[in-house]
Amino acid sequence: MASKRVYDKVALVTGASKGIGAAIARRLAADGVSVVLNYSANPDLAQAIVNEIGDSDGQAFAVRADVSKAAEVEQLFDAAISHFGRLDILINNAGIQVVKPLAEFTEVDWDRIFGVNVKGTFFACQQAAKRMAHGGRIINISSSTTVMMLPNYSAYVATKGAVEQMTRSLAKELGPRGITVNVVSPGPTDTELFTIGKTEQDKQRFGQLAAFGRLGQPSDIADAVALLASDDAHWITGQNIRVNGGTV
Repeated sequence: MASKRVYDKVALVTGASKGIGAAIARRLAADGVSVVLNYSANPDLAQAIVNEIGDSDGQAFAVRADVSKAAEVEQLFDAAISHFGRLDILINNAGIQVVKPLAEFTEVDWDRIFGVNVKGTFFACQQAAKRMAHGGRIINISSSTTVMMLPNYSAYVATKGAVEQMTRSLAKELGPRGITVNVVSPGPTDTELFTIGKTEQDKQRFGQLAAFGRLGQPSDIADAVALLASDDAHWITGQNIRVNGGTV
């Protein structure tokens, strides 16, 4: 049964066609939020989530945009506000992961991962700063890998570290308008992004790092995001909430 904790709000979730983004969209819709699902490449996956939300009496629609391009982010916000009339919640979830030894990393790899993970978050926050309603919520998705000292993750954690520092500054900048800005940092979570290139043994090893002896599920992350998106979290801002089951 929906808690309606953030009833009658409008949220934009980037990278919402699968994994953690899709779980966040579902959870917010269950809480009574109208949801704009952003996707970059697969309209069928995004539309399936929209249909699922609609079948549960929620409101949602999908918009394609490459968040690494400022013009497309602006168009994404145009579409969201045109459709629902306002924007109260922004979840910057879109992200990619390139994991390889530093010596093998190319300039193309670097530009691609920073384009989506850092520029995408920055441009979306910029649009929110211009157009979000008073008392809004911005939640940026980082990663617990920023404190795990994993080999081959140097570029990825550099992008997520940038997101974390951006969040701290924006919390003070947007605070006078009652807008909270926080980070949620998942630990190892059972998503397509996490499992790429990993064996079952690898996944079990990561799962055992958590206090509960398992990988996180997308719904675990969505629950924390829903709390930060709610009015209950009005006094939480500039924080990094590590939702990782005690992995670190």
